[in-house]
Amino acid sequence: MGKKKKKNAGSNVVATNRRARHDYTILESFECGIQLVGTEIKAIREGHVSLTDAFAIIEHGEVWLRNLNIPEYSLGTWTNHRPLRHRKLLLHRNEIDSLEGKVRDGNKTLVPLKLYFMDGLLKVELALAQGKQDYDKREDIKRRTEEREVVRELGRRVKGIKA
Repeated sequence: MGKKKKKNAGSNVVATNRRARHDYTILESFECGIQLVGTEIKAIREGHVSLTDAFAIIEHGEVWLRNLNIPEYSLGTWTNHRPLRHRKLLLHRNEIDSLEGKVRDGNKTLVPLKLYFMDGLLKVELALAQGKQDYDKREDIKRRTEEREVVRELGRRVKGIKA
């Protein structure tokens, strides 16, 4: 007998938070589930979701995702969800305790990096991050520009182009 194929056998990225990598230094990342209600998953599958201002907090031993904007489902009726409600993230107890200690100790925060489907289930990549100062951001831009120039120069030399 053949193996059954899973519904969505790969990871399918729905939304990313590109601004987070610019504004924060990513220290650790975690994969966690998210607790959703009825029409939210349908709206996400339509591609309507925004991670722009989203962040996570730890309250009473549970991790909550705030400001995740999932607009109402277009074909929904009176059973539609509220777009900016707080959503519970699903992590193991030891991960929550570890994160709570790290967030409490320093100026670190929890930021969602991306939403994606893994084997038909919606997952959130949550990062423990530390805010960057303006000069750190400028240094990162400068470093990326220098690396890009080095790669271009090497490509020119390989191709025999003199610039």
